[in-house]
Amino acid sequence: MALLFLLCALPFLAVVTGQPNFIPDEPWVNMYRQGFNFQCPHGEVIMAIRSYFSEKEGSDRLWTFECQPTPTTMGEPTECWWDDINRGGQEWYQLCSNNGLVAGIQSQYFPAVLDREWQFYCCRYSRRCPYSCTFTEDVPEYYKEEGDIVIENYGYFIRGASTTFSAVHRDRQWKYVVCRMTDFDCEYKNV
Repeated sequence: MALLFLLCALPFLAVVTGQPNFIPDEPWVNMYRQGFNFQCPHGEVIMAIRSYFSEKEGSDRLWTFECQPTPTTMGEPTECWWDDINRGGQEWYQLCSNNGLVAGIQSQYFPAVLDREWQFYCCRYSRRCPYSCTFTEDVPEYYKEEGDIVIENYGYFIRGASTTFSAVHRDRQWKYVVCRMTDFDCEYKNV
């Protein structure tokens, strides 16, 4: 009888203590409903982003990022800055100004709208210019799902994003702007 009880109770004894994170060795940078400020080491840019949604935790997401050094042909970043901020509950389209690449992200959670504000940390490499820019597919594909993107093609970089906020789902979908950068300095200036 005790064995039968144990076999019936076993599925209920398995408890998940944390949320999965499939970017190896990269811990979540935030707790639910908390702000975060993530910056890659100098000379590196964001190449992977993962998030995990929880409705019961304020319709918020855990976030993690992975950085990768830029090619040595690009040299060192000539300047870095925090670009324009997006307010919670609003759509947002942001490219790093001055031909910058995304090297960090900061965010603050606002319980009144169950959403976050966002800001990119951008770095410029001399006078390199973007080309062959495209949008990724929606990340996540559907609201409330786990979202992840990894830039697998070396030489492509995240320059910004377009994000929509659903007041119904209290969640965001992202389309990241991914570009190549010239191997030479150019006169074009992004405003």
